[in-house]
Amino acid sequence: MKAASSPAPRAHNGLTPIAFAVGLMILGSAATAQAQQAAPVEPTAVVTVAGVRAALEQSLKQKRSADSVVEVVTAEDIGKMPDKNVADSIQRLPGVNIQSSAGGEGGFGENDRVSLRGTSPSLQQTTFNGHGISTGDWFVLNQVGGSVGRSSSFSLLPSELVGSIIVHKSQTADLIEGGVSGSIDVITRRPLDFKKNLTVEASVQGAYNDLAGKTQPQFSGLFNWKNDSKTAGVLVQAFSEKTSVRRDGQEILGYSTISATSAAAKANPALAGLRLPTFIGATLFEQVKKREGGAFDVELRPSKELTLDLNGFYSKLKAANQNTNWLAAPGNSINRDGLIPTAYTVANGTLTSASFTKNSGEVDNAYRPDAGGESYYIDFNFKYRATPDFTVTGKAGATHGVGYDRDDVFYQNGVDGGMSYALNGLSPANMSFPGGTTNKPGPTAWAGGGESQSVDKEQYAQLDGEWRLSNGLLDSVKFGARATDHKRTAEHPFETKPTPAAFTNPGPAWSGQQYPSDFGKDLGGNLSNNYFKYDGAALGAWGAAPGNRLFDYVARHNWTDEFKVQEKTTAVYGMANLVSEGWSGNIGLRAVRTKQTTLVNLSGGANAIKGSDWGAYTPTTYERSYNDILPSANIKFDVRDDLVVRAAIARAMSRPDYSALGGSVSLNDDALSGTGGNVKLDPIRSNNAEVSAEWYFAPKSAVSIGVFYMDLKSVVSQGTSSGTYYNNKLGQQATFQVTSPFNTSGKNKGVELSYQQPLFNRFGVLANYTYADGKLADGSELINSSKSTYNLTGFYEDDKFSARVAYNYRSVYKAGVDRGASQHVEGSGNLAASLNYKINEQLSINFDALNLTNTTIKMYAENKDQPRAFYSNGRSFYLGLRGKL
Repeated sequence: MKAASSPAPRAHNGLTPIAFAVGLMILGSAATAQAQQAAPVEPTAVVTVAGVRAALEQSLKQKRSADSVVEVVTAEDIGKMPDKNVADSIQRLPGVNIQSSAGGEGGFGENDRVSLRGTSPSLQQTTFNGHGISTGDWFVLNQVGGSVGRSSSFSLLPSELVGSIIVHKSQTADLIEGGVSGSIDVITRRPLDFKKNLTVEASVQGAYNDLAGKTQPQFSGLFNWKNDSKTAGVLVQAFSEKTSVRRDGQEILGYSTISATSAAAKANPALAGLRLPTFIGATLFEQVKKREGGAFDVELRPSKELTLDLNGFYSKLKAANQNTNWLAAPGNSINRDGLIPTAYTVANGTLTSASFTKNSGEVDNAYRPDAGGESYYIDFNFKYRATPDFTVTGKAGATHGVGYDRDDVFYQNGVDGGMSYALNGLSPANMSFPGGTTNKPGPTAWAGGGESQSVDKEQYAQLDGEWRLSNGLLDSVKFGARATDHKRTAEHPFETKPTPAAFTNPGPAWSGQQYPSDFGKDLGGNLSNNYFKYDGAALGAWGAAPGNRLFDYVARHNWTDEFKVQEKTTAVYGMANLVSEGWSGNIGLRAVRTKQTTLVNLSGGANAIKGSDWGAYTPTTYERSYNDILPSANIKFDVRDDLVVRAAIARAMSRPDYSALGGSVSLNDDALSGTGGNVKLDPIRSNNAEVSAEWYFAPKSAVSIGVFYMDLKSVVSQGTSSGTYYNNKLGQQATFQVTSPFNTSGKNKGVELSYQQPLFNRFGVLANYTYADGKLADGSELINSSKSTYNLTGFYEDDKFSARVAYNYRSVYKAGVDRGASQHVEGSGNLAASLNYKINEQLSINFDALNLTNTTIKMYAENKDQPRAFYSNGRSFYLGLRGKL
């Protein structure tokens, strides 16, 4: 079935003629500026520098020479910080936020997503060497359902591969569209950039997490060769990194509204309409991650005019995990099972405590032995200087990513006794099961599991030309074209359920295992650890045993979670680079056409596919196309030798998350909640403007201030509505709270402050602060917007020893809506440190420490009387040896 196509596309240009004319006037009037002649802009390249201070100086040079607003991190700077992936490497830059999850799932110890200037991670564009990179999420909720995003998973990108990272905060016409808040370009090393003909580097580390209590090995190596004439070179890198993860937590899985028709509300009408926790769980997550892969680059320069390059990258993350969650169920106790609390308290519209003589809770045991993700690309690029003044560059390639969860086993125990809970604001809730048994397994209550995956792939080609004129005001003209074919799928081919015999068959073998005796020690409160748990292998064996679960791939095909999105884009641009006495800049226009094809499964239909327990369905295709005209202008005034003033204005766009476009509805039968998409969503469009000043008051030193403004003409928000759907667990129709996206408008404005300076010969300090005020048109919060972010880094360096201590803080932000309730992440700080000692020119010892503050992630719903989660991941330490030839 094919839905009607959208009306003929029309161009969107939110910059009014007046606004764009203002940009032109700024550039024109600048010709009268009186200052020294600006130096030619140096092309961005991988620069190998030695020492922390030298690296910071190189970063400042690249930042100062750029005509647009950028932040730069160089290779040595990364090497001297406790950076385990690319997200770690840039988190200390002004305006950069990091988080350890794609949505609100709480994170698993490693920074995974990056956002800019208080916006969603999906609003920034991440590229490798100027081209896209496909991603693969190992966590099942980011593979299907409502969290299949567009942002890159940085957990697949180790920092060892990086030559430099450039964060583009303002738009230029030659940048790939897709980053409303900016773009992050990760630049890998090139063989002919190395100083020596032969370079060999290797490192070995031990990684220890004090909560998991285990040490794991990590290795990386680099080999680079180039010939004497510097016309051919080969680079090979490899890495293998293993880490143990343990996360202690308490989760409040959504909030329900007490029904006026419930027995509790009939007994006490004052309870009707109050919010109460759907589930409260004591959750223990355990995992061993292994990230392996590498990169290669073959570079040829047969003549001074021609450079050819073939490079590739591969990373695979094996992320087997087990999650045990002891769940009280206040929402189900009242609304589903008709229980009446014997005692309760109310605060701020919330049933903050209650006691029941019976129990509707459960123990969720999830074993995922084959969870993981992988990402790779292959890229060919060239540079040809046809004449002294005309250069042609181009690239073509493909990238592929997949996140998967296979052989998943889910087993649920019943819980006996009564149940009592008491919420404590932003401290963990009290939870108990009076008269119940918690230290050994109860009867089988449900079973499930199955397979899911999300596939992300793209083919791209790009051709650019630059004509240097050096003729008065017009220094050069740059132009080009780009085409992509991007496909993203969410697949849930199998979700099993228990057979009737499963409820009478013996449950998984239990060897007496219990929660760790120190469970929850870092969360605060009075969390119990008197809970049993299964061995993961025992869960796997029970799930594989004949007769326990239904292995019918037709009946158990969960089509509600699935969708396919294809985007074919074509773009052309033209840009003029301008230079005159005391100033330089650029002005350009990028035109983009997007052809979007979305396939979703709709319930019913005249020729529906039958046989699934979720009902008959019809795959339905929606097509639409839209055009975007994206003007941009940047200007840099060299007011003095030590003072630079910048201004920028642009129109930018980002495309919605893939699950937001996928129209299928994904349901949680226990929490009676779900997520859905909207195939008619418009892209995010914004008019951006900013002004900044940079004072380079001493060598290797700078102070800067900048203000930015984003007029979000079209942005995606989330809302919740009620709907009736089939509840697979109950075997009947039920009312679900479904969260779906919609277009609205908003604004985001703020200030960035930055300071960097060496002190007392061998010491130095870096500090920055960002204020962002993001709101939607109705005054509600912009997703992922923290009002305050700051970073403070101190360092010491001499000929043998270097050390850094870095603290970063991020204030509260809304991560999204889950199970019908908001997820706010409370503000928190984090301390990291790095020590390096150079034994000689070939060997050095390094020690890195992450999360020294042992920060607890705290989350709440609409107010702080409605907590959502508390998570602790422990501290991580890395001790290693680096060698080079």
